[in-house]
Amino acid sequence: MKSVEVVDLFCGVGGLTHGLQKAGLKVVAGVDIDPKCQYPFEVNNGAKFHLKSVGDLKRSEVSEWFSAADITVLAGCAPCQPFSRYSQGPRGKKDDKWKLLYDFQRLIIETGPTIVTMENVPQLIKFDVFSDFVTSLERHKYHISYKLVECEKYGLPQTRKRLVLLASKLGEIELINPTHSKPAQYLTVKNVIHGLPRLRAGKTSTKDLLHKSSSLSALNLERIKASKPGGTWRDWPENLVAECHKKTTGHNYVSVYGRMEWDKPSPTVTTQFFGFGNGRFGHPTQNRAISLREGAILQSFPPSYQFTAPGEQLDMKTTGRLIGNAVPVRLGEVIGKSITKHIKSYVGSDC
Repeated sequence: MKSVEVVDLFCGVGGLTHGLQKAGLKVVAGVDIDPKCQYPFEVNNGAKFHLKSVGDLKRSEVSEWFSAADITVLAGCAPCQPFSRYSQGPRGKKDDKWKLLYDFQRLIIETGPTIVTMENVPQLIKFDVFSDFVTSLERHKYHISYKLVECEKYGLPQTRKRLVLLASKLGEIELINPTHSKPAQYLTVKNVIHGLPRLRAGKTSTKDLLHKSSSLSALNLERIKASKPGGTWRDWPENLVAECHKKTTGHNYVSVYGRMEWDKPSPTVTTQFFGFGNGRFGHPTQNRAISLREGAILQSFPPSYQFTAPGEQLDMKTTGRLIGNAVPVRLGEVIGKSITKHIKSYVGSDC
């Protein structure tokens, strides 16, 4: 029997790891620079967390984590902020986060994993760092494929678009076909969060401390009451419209202060999804923004996934950031199934 082991770089709270494990892969280690990630990563996944910058990782450390595995998988989702359309323009190679992809590239070349996977924002493909990454892997005899993934077509209740790359020394590798080909098949907001307890703005469920919503000012409470699912602030009475939106420069910024729709996937869950004014994050029927738990479920984390250690105070901003930055579990599972299918096609079921 051939053994397969995975090391997850930039692992965060374990979204990718959890998905890979659901697909049957064994993740032996996760690496991240954020100490807030250690508890959720370890307690939910049973893998060892290493608090360290990927830029400081050495070949010997990664090789030791892989132990004597026959097939090794190195996974990495470097922070996307330098490439994201939500950033104020590309920051260039002076940004420390930019060079993390080069660090990932270095570790691939130094450790020679059998399979590599990388997930990031679609905009990454426009930058030299991506073409450098692909060229380097090709030079080291990897077979490479990459594609823009519309996550709702793979069973994520969210219209999230991501760039997914797979590379292998075994042979040709590609992502599995979409599992939900028609809009009528997509998972919706209602499918996944409808059954959660009702909640008022600023309150926390007694049954689940993560089911917590942000408070609303009196003005924003009136605004959300005037908001329609799928609508915009243009639906509001004139007295509720913000002054900045009345100006010519702000009139077209309609993707804030909106409610989600029950019968569609949610918009992309960002690090600020818990704030009503930060996007279309209003609950479809309740007068509040979605809760931390609802955001995690839309990211396809199981309802039981733990983000805060017992006795630790829950911080909305920190936990929201961890959830929004995560690779959706479902996308991790799709990547994992693609890898296991690929391995079986070249090695057989003997793994």
